[in-house]
Amino acid sequence: MAEERQLTIIEHLEELRDRLIKSVIALTITTLFSFVFARKFLEILIAPMGETSPVSSSPTTNIVVFTKVALISGVALAMPVLVYQLISFIAPGLAPQEKRYLYFVLPGATLSFVVGVAFAYFVMVPTAIPFLKGFLGDIIQPNWFVDKYISFITSLLIGVGLSFETPLLIFFLAKLGIVTPATLSRNRKYAILVIAVLAAIITPTPDPFNMILVMVPLILLYEIGILLARLA
Repeated sequence: MAEERQLTIIEHLEELRDRLIKSVIALTITTLFSFVFARKFLEILIAPMGETSPVSSSPTTNIVVFTKVALISGVALAMPVLVYQLISFIAPGLAPQEKRYLYFVLPGATLSFVVGVAFAYFVMVPTAIPFLKGFLGDIIQPNWFVDKYISFITSLLIGVGLSFETPLLIFFLAKLGIVTPATLSRNRKYAILVIAVLAAIITPTPDPFNMILVMVPLILLYEIGILLARLA
């Protein structure tokens, strides 16, 4: 029995190695592909600043930022493959019915993340950047370093994109019987409190308007999650 158990562990480790290798290969390909369009992606990220351009803090900053944008873009493009490899590694330990719903997560997770990133870029960023530029703008010149600006924007886009996965996560947990619609409805007030804290962390500005701008979609996503849990 001990020998069989050891063999099972070794097989799992070998499968994990194969999944990681495939993930690294996919990430390498998408990152190299992203280098071709990294300049265009960088222009898109800087566009919300309007006529103001960020400044470079060192001779190598531009190269570092260019590489970082290519890497982040590569991760985003490789995300379906990465999620698929993760699902394929987990799937053997699930029941056939659970596997079916797990594979449903792949396209749904990708779509939810894209919608979240689009919401952050087209709704949140255009309101946040002017506010941040104008705050004490009469006495402080907003000359932002490009590396810090890109880190700020990408963190915001990724954070909001991941938060849009909430309904899908709730649906899957409900399918597995971990949560129920009644429990979710009963704990709605605590969920709103947690959402308020998350909104305060994600929101790039301290004003209540931008915080509400984040809270409202998150609350709606939670309510959609409850509806999906009922369907589950």
